[in-house]
Amino acid sequence: MTTELTDAQLREITHTTLDDYDNRADGFWSGTRNHDVSQNIDALLSELRAPAPARILDLGCGPGRDLMEFIRRGHDPIGLDGSETFAQMARTHAACEVWLQDFLRLELPSRHFDGVFANASLFHVPRQEVLRVLRELLECLRPGGVLFSSNPRGQGEEGWQGSRYGSYHDFEAWKGFALAAGFEEIRHYYRPPGKPRDQQPWLASLWRVPNEV
Repeated sequence: MTTELTDAQLREITHTTLDDYDNRADGFWSGTRNHDVSQNIDALLSELRAPAPARILDLGCGPGRDLMEFIRRGHDPIGLDGSETFAQMARTHAACEVWLQDFLRLELPSRHFDGVFANASLFHVPRQEVLRVLRELLECLRPGGVLFSSNPRGQGEEGWQGSRYGSYHDFEAWKGFALAAGFEEIRHYYRPPGKPRDQQPWLASLWRVPNEV
């Protein structure tokens, strides 16, 4: 039986993980700025019902790579990251609004966004907090809005990888969280494309807010 994490442990998870990103920010930007995540961006945009410019929350925006792409495609993104260094870098790179918030203490406006893009970010949320965070994301989306998430997949493992904390789920587990939060399933796929399943470590999925919530 898994022991519930205390508030102090949750604060330590957040602090230590964000500290690691802050300390490695320049290297992270250099190593990821040219990553091709167009498949994920295309997936979110293809499911949006709002015409451009759609209001998109880039949850865990990092240094701003995907914010720049959303802007280039004619949309109106807002970034959010718990790393102060990343948030400042994203403001500089994308020249758009970026909120400094950690995922366990979100303060999001209700029914404000057409889409949430959570690319390689929500796996940092401990399992016991996932349902609460997903409900908060549902609440910030307009009826018919879309959540995109991409996480490294696993079989329920949770814990530290160096100085970063992660929680790893297969599709059925993630689907259980998303449906319990109130989302409707759209579709899912594995990345990178064109590889055998054992060479696709990323699980991407799309979820819609019901028209009546």
